[in-house]
Amino acid sequence: MAANSNKKTTKNTQPRILNKRATYDYAIEERYEAGLVLHGWEVKSVRAGRAQINLAHIYIRDGELFLCNAHMNPADQACTHETLETNRTRKLLMHRREIMKLIGRVERQSYTLVPLNLHFKNGRVKVDLALARGKREYEKRDDESKKEWKREQERIMKKDARGRHILNG
Repeated sequence: MAANSNKKTTKNTQPRILNKRATYDYAIEERYEAGLVLHGWEVKSVRAGRAQINLAHIYIRDGELFLCNAHMNPADQACTHETLETNRTRKLLMHRREIMKLIGRVERQSYTLVPLNLHFKNGRVKVDLALARGKREYEKRDDESKKEWKREQERIMKKDARGRHILNG
């Protein structure tokens, strides 16, 4: 028997719903985690990976945070006696002090709140949100050129089958 057979694997097999546009459109300053008020069929949709938050945004109303435009397709076993709103506004759950701190930064320092991903933590759906500033077009182009240059460097430095660098020929 192998020595590693007694180790437990605590690999998180739950899918993460990512907002890929967030890092492209915004410069992320700080990250926070918040709970999400969901119906049962919405939790099943997130677990099945049938949710989208690419166009979602977070707004503040009456000292509370709300997630808007998060689309969740109903799973196959969705409830039939309940009307299913796929794009409804969902409330975010955070401590009052954290919310007040975020409200102050959003209102005074022209930040925006952006959802980054949906994931499971201890059986509950959580949303990672970011305090971010919008990028300008030239900043987006600059980031894209940096990514391309990094990809090019990796390709150049890649070794061939004999262990030599490609540059040395």
